[in-house]
Amino acid sequence: MKIARILQILTIALLACGCGTKSNREMNTDFITADNSGFTKNGKQYTYIGTNMWYASILGSTGEGGDRERLCKELDRLKEIGVTNLRILSGPDAGSALANPAKPYLQTAPGVLNDTILQGLDFMIAELEKRDMNAVIYLNNAWDWSGGFGFYLKECGYGNSPNTNVDGGYNRYVDYCADFARDKKALGLYYDYIKQIITRKNSITGRYYKDEPAIMAWQLCNEPRPFSQDNKEAFAKWIGKAAAIIKHHDPNHLVSTGSEGYIGCEVDMQLCERIHADKNIDYITIHIWPVNWGWAPRSNPDSGIENACAESGNYINEHIALAKRLGKPLVIEEFGYSRKENKPGTDIPTDSRDTFYRYIFEQVAKSVNEGSPLVGCNFWGWGGSGRPRDLVWQAGDDYLCDPPHEPQGWYSVFDNDTTTINVIKEYTKKLK
Repeated sequence: MKIARILQILTIALLACGCGTKSNREMNTDFITADNSGFTKNGKQYTYIGTNMWYASILGSTGEGGDRERLCKELDRLKEIGVTNLRILSGPDAGSALANPAKPYLQTAPGVLNDTILQGLDFMIAELEKRDMNAVIYLNNAWDWSGGFGFYLKECGYGNSPNTNVDGGYNRYVDYCADFARDKKALGLYYDYIKQIITRKNSITGRYYKDEPAIMAWQLCNEPRPFSQDNKEAFAKWIGKAAAIIKHHDPNHLVSTGSEGYIGCEVDMQLCERIHADKNIDYITIHIWPVNWGWAPRSNPDSGIENACAESGNYINEHIALAKRLGKPLVIEEFGYSRKENKPGTDIPTDSRDTFYRYIFEQVAKSVNEGSPLVGCNFWGWGGSGRPRDLVWQAGDDYLCDPPHEPQGWYSVFDNDTTTINVIKEYTKKLK
């Protein structure tokens, strides 16, 4: 047999087994990548001002709560103002009887998924791709407004999550949730769930999720916390294992924690650094909530806006230093400021919120110009054409970015919030 023929046969055999071939990530430049210089998309630097729209998969369904016409209009409006990155929830888990959880549920029982909402997730991903937009999809929640930790603990015999709205309820909730990171059965149910989601085949595009270019990143959880000083080791191990499972099943997409930063790590920067140093975590996340964190008075946020910006700047700089140490990008993926006098609803002045948004956007723009690690942010959040019926959300009401456990219209940006939208547009143009 001639040498050329032998080489041809060997080449065919290598290709058949996948040896010597490029990975999907290497072949498809549409995937967003991360390194110490930031994010890259289609061979270009990727920076962004995005938003949070946790309810997008529900809105994309054809069942209860679904409204595909509204979803498409919201995406068009966001695209128009330059917002092309959405942070969303894969879907709510069955919630506690003591909470007011988001409905309808995606996961009604362990491993039992509502296919109507999954098809809503499929639709949302397909519509994002049409508009050259991207999503960060978080797969769990530390808080019970979407089931979250409480769903898995309840299924393991811990009962309903405590009601945080009664005296001492928050502390009881913290004690309750601390068991999540150390309960092997609860963690096993969570690992099974994330495998179901990330290995799904999109019913609309015909591609597996791992091959969807509209997905920027999978996120382990919304605001994961150890919920105990004694729980840090178990917490860090959970983060590492979950990230490894996702990378094993989907090596093409980025993975992030969903952490608030060191405030979400029992105010421990060493723990924050440890979980973000994991080899399977591609970038660092922080959240900033000045009113909730006491950097501005809840009764009159306007009077505290100067201090809120100063404290936020310090927090950002501490995490920029962390990002430089780790050689990874940084994203402020949640931040918000309430309306005048901390009142929820529409048609309430947003002067301080606009000031705060401008401050955060300016930190991102400055960082990008200086080649620093902070390269993106997602404001909380987009309410768009939705309108609150009442302060308390009930099934059938419009979905806003304010979760059901919070006053409706508290932090949402509506499509008639002209001054806020003008600030957003100003900075999306700067980052183009």
